[in-house]
Amino acid sequence: MVEAAMCGITGYLGRFDEAELEGMSRRIAHRGPDGAGRWVSEDRQVGLAHRRLSIIDLTSAASQPMAEDDVVLIYNGELYNYVELREKMMQAGIRFKTRSDTEVVLKMYLWKGVDMLTSLNGIFAFAIWDKRSRTLFAARDGIGVKPFYYTETARGLLFSSEIKSFLDIHDVDWSVDPEGLRAYMTYHWSPGEATMIKSVRKLLPGHAFVARGQRIESMWSFYDLPYASAPQEMSAEEAISIVHDGVKNAVERQMIADVPVGAFLSGGLDSSSVVAFAKASARGGRLPCFTIRFDRADARQEGIEDDLPYAHRVARHIGVDLEEVSVGPDSLNLLPDMIYMMDEPQADVSPINAYLISSVARKQGIKVLLSGMGGDDIFTGYRRHYALEQERYWRWLPGAARATVAQIASHMPVRIPLMRQMRKALSYAHLPQRERIASYFYWGHPDLVASLLAPDLRQELAGEGVEAPLVAALERLPAATPLTNQMLYLDGKFFVPDHNLNFFDKVSMACGVECRVPLLDIELVKIAAALPTRFKQAGREGKWVFKKAMEAHLPHQAIYRPKTGFGMPLRTWMRNELRDLQEDLLSPQVIRSRGFFDPQEVQKLRAANESGHVDGSYTLLSLMSIELWGRIFLDRTMTPAAGIPTSGERHLDTGIPEVA
Repeated sequence: MVEAAMCGITGYLGRFDEAELEGMSRRIAHRGPDGAGRWVSEDRQVGLAHRRLSIIDLTSAASQPMAEDDVVLIYNGELYNYVELREKMMQAGIRFKTRSDTEVVLKMYLWKGVDMLTSLNGIFAFAIWDKRSRTLFAARDGIGVKPFYYTETARGLLFSSEIKSFLDIHDVDWSVDPEGLRAYMTYHWSPGEATMIKSVRKLLPGHAFVARGQRIESMWSFYDLPYASAPQEMSAEEAISIVHDGVKNAVERQMIADVPVGAFLSGGLDSSSVVAFAKASARGGRLPCFTIRFDRADARQEGIEDDLPYAHRVARHIGVDLEEVSVGPDSLNLLPDMIYMMDEPQADVSPINAYLISSVARKQGIKVLLSGMGGDDIFTGYRRHYALEQERYWRWLPGAARATVAQIASHMPVRIPLMRQMRKALSYAHLPQRERIASYFYWGHPDLVASLLAPDLRQELAGEGVEAPLVAALERLPAATPLTNQMLYLDGKFFVPDHNLNFFDKVSMACGVECRVPLLDIELVKIAAALPTRFKQAGREGKWVFKKAMEAHLPHQAIYRPKTGFGMPLRTWMRNELRDLQEDLLSPQVIRSRGFFDPQEVQKLRAANESGHVDGSYTLLSLMSIELWGRIFLDRTMTPAAGIPTSGERHLDTGIPEVA
């Protein structure tokens, strides 16, 4: 058997002590309920801690931290090509004590040093202390599946899988980053390195650093999404065959486990495709699946397609058991828990769904869940991809005409789903091309967000726009890069790691469950990037080639069903069941006391949303999430009572009444 280390890591380089290291490790104990280990150097200047979630090889043969030849490793991840790497090293005379991919990572470093990174195919975040050079080497996988945060203090460098590890370190600067605050309000996530805290940064996907003498000495990129190369010309038949085999192989690579494996199943193309291929590789042919159930009337009112009938149809077709997990307005009582789990105030209800499913699965002894996340991000599928394709009908208009289009769009009604979508798609028609592509990722209009900020923050942010990180990324692509691929590059570089993967990793690991994402396999990403864009967004049909590739495996209705998301009917609930929660978190007194926002403008937004003049529910949820985040991470007035729950029960002493 082999061992994969889906766990949590934390550590320091500098003048800290073992008690602080243990405290940081305890904060992420939920990530590794099956074991813990720590290592401290003789001079106490280096400390590494590891929390283990046993997925493959349930023995202690490959416990961490792992040490050899004055080199110590802590590793969170899974190498999909560890067998090939191991065989190559054995041919070079290197011997192994275990059959773990953890040891492969360690021996690769001893063999190749930091140059090993280009050989790794997998998901990982790791740190290696090399006593010989007195350096700390850390890296994060190219897609950003596994998280890695770091902060530099007066006493040295700290790092961890989760920000909450730093809560008990007295000299961490918890000053709020205004740019991060604005980003969470605009996108519902913060692109790139920034978090809500000035001193805490994310190590970017595909990046590594070397630290020496308590500080980061150098940082570099070893991987970037492969959109800089021109698409390869091929026939439709060739593209369909390549995608079919690529998806199948990616799912099979991620089925290895010595514990029960389950899957999310919404009945959409992405999750259904993963389940179809996973079922064939599942132990004993059994693959328990889980789906979300909520009030259909509320969903229809918001234009949300009901997943449930599709999920059941796919489950019957493939032959898997399907369990329904119910959500309702009372599920929003979990919002404080979500904020604590995610470290970041992401205003999305999808994490609650993922958490509830992970919790139910863990109760049944399932430690691994497969997700269909990523299909929209590599093959297209979001409304923004179709909207970008539709620009060909008006992109040629002169600037003044496009400004008129944007002005008209800003007055479209928001309570009719189609009109709301058109308003969002056309409100930025006047912007230059790169800024316009970035604008498709907005949830909160920058002007609205600016009006909500407190005057001093508004003035501090008056220079560079919130779109700057996305535009800078696009500027690194060749000018001839197709627009569709430019948008997919932003999807993969920011939306996927900074939003989707962040919450999926955090809430599943909070339950002691590893969430795998086969459609974001690095080899499949390479295949998708090389496809001609006409096979991805084909007119109105997103994911055209993926759909064609799955026609032999799935019901036609599941493949060509209306697009929906992994969400809840939030707009309806915000105007009804969640009014009291709004009042508690967004009252003028609370807003004024926090100091981030303008109390009068917030009340105006609440009134306009209530009357239906604006679609402000998600912006209000952003405000609510940031207030909860402040109570948890800044005020420390909301703390876990008994660790992270695994049952779906509330555990934060919030002072917020239950939603009836």
